Amino acid sequence: MDIDLFIAAHHAEWERLRQLVRRSGSLRGAEADELVTLYQRTATHLSMVRSAAPDPALLNRLSSLVAQARAAVTGGHSPTWRELGLFFSRRFPAAVYRSRHWWVPAALLFLLVSGLLAAWVASDPQVQAAVAAPEQIREMTKPGGAFETYYSSNPAASFAFQVWINNAWVAAGCLLLGVALGIPVVWILAMNAANVGIAAGLMAAAGRLDIFFGLITPHGLLELTAVFVAAGAGLKLGWTVIDPGGRKRADALAQEGRTIAGVALGLTVVLLISGAIEAFVTPSGLPTWARISIGVLAEAVFLGYVFVLGRRAAHAGETGDVDARFAGDLAPTAG
Repeated sequence: MDIDLFIAAHHAEWERLRQLVRRSGSLRGAEADELVTLYQRTATHLSMVRSAAPDPALLNRLSSLVAQARAAVTGGHSPTWRELGLFFSRRFPAAVYRSRHWWVPAALLFLLVSGLLAAWVASDPQVQAAVAAPEQIREMTKPGGAFETYYSSNPAASFAFQVWINNAWVAAGCLLLGVALGIPVVWILAMNAANVGIAAGLMAAAGRLDIFFGLITPHGLLELTAVFVAAGAGLKLGWTVIDPGGRKRADALAQEGRTIAGVALGLTVVLLISGAIEAFVTPSGLPTWARISIGVLAEAVFLGYVFVLGRRAAHAGETGDVDARFAGDLAPTAG
């Protein structure tokens, strides 16, 4: 894309949109329709610039204009329920979708490490002996042992709350500690991959890998995906410290920080759902196929939510950042 020709071709539309935004409180009829049309068109232009010619100055200019136009189109004083609706229908899924290049590789690497570690533990008695004493392993892996009874060790409601808090702490650690160049995020992922791999390896060595997956899959798919999303957002924040992408570092970190706050709020709900599944579905008397189906359905719904709603919102110019009315202005810098 020739950025100069692109600007020349669409400059008049952007200036017209800017004029309409300034007069948004007094627009009537055709001008209101024109505002909506130009907003949608400029959002498309922003998406094109992001994908084909990420010029920092133009990105900042169009992002600000799209955000102001969106506020004018949706209204300046949206009630709380409307803001929540916009958050869960646009901002949160867009933020997760836009960080997919970080959390999808993190998920694949996590699964690879866990799988290799599980195979190593399952095939080497010496490794098993280094993990725990033989009687401890038998107590964990036997029918009715610690691995199975863990999920029904407490009343379901209190167990769900306990699981939710624990997973929220893991996700929060990934999100907030990412600013330290992402190093703590890698450590958190490595520890969780080790825990999953060792447990799977010990259960496989006892010939009970089917029980492992039957208990882990219902809640684990959604739970781990939430952790991967948090890790991806944290890693992206860490990379922003290194490369702010043509923005002032303080502005870039502020924008990513606001987005991460939104991701944290959204993941709180996701983890609440996975915690409820872990407490009420995983230890239930339902057949294994039914419990796994519930977990697969929850995961499919979340991925569809991200890659359908999130993709659509991101292509319309949504970044996951807060409304421009609250975010302040960004000063463009030369790339």
